[in-house]
Amino acid sequence: MRIMGLDYGSKTVGVAISDAFGLTAQGIEIIRRTQENKLRQTLARIEALISEYEVTAIVLGFPKNMNNTIGDRAEKSLAFQEMLERRTGLDVFMWDERLTTVEANRTLMEGNIRRESRGKYVDKLAAVFILQGFLDSAQGRALFGRDGALNGKDLPHGED
Repeated sequence: MRIMGLDYGSKTVGVAISDAFGLTAQGIEIIRRTQENKLRQTLARIEALISEYEVTAIVLGFPKNMNNTIGDRAEKSLAFQEMLERRTGLDVFMWDERLTTVEANRTLMEGNIRRESRGKYVDKLAAVFILQGFLDSAQGRALFGRDGALNGKDLPHGED
């Protein structure tokens, strides 16, 4: 059982995959598109990765505003969640992703990655932070049976 983490942006989707035990998240790739609303190839690539890695659930970053309101980007993420659920038949858990891109950029800076090179990695690393946060939560542990008899469907989306 593996879980996919996605950082959905206007022209990119960062992708991370958990290990089979649900302990760690690894960055896989960044899916790029030229137009924000052209999602057919993006969804096809996600489906191919789901098949390749035998993914059983998806965690999608939920970009709430800092004041906890839902803005335009979060609305688009909710629409993308619905598309993913329809296309894949998998549960898609929304996960608060506030500051993950900031954290990813800070990590890349600390690793001495040049500013012009960071764009090659930042979305993939943000997906890792989103997925790792989920895996470390009570919801993620329950999904993998690491904290009792609960399963992921019994827990509210994005809450510990």
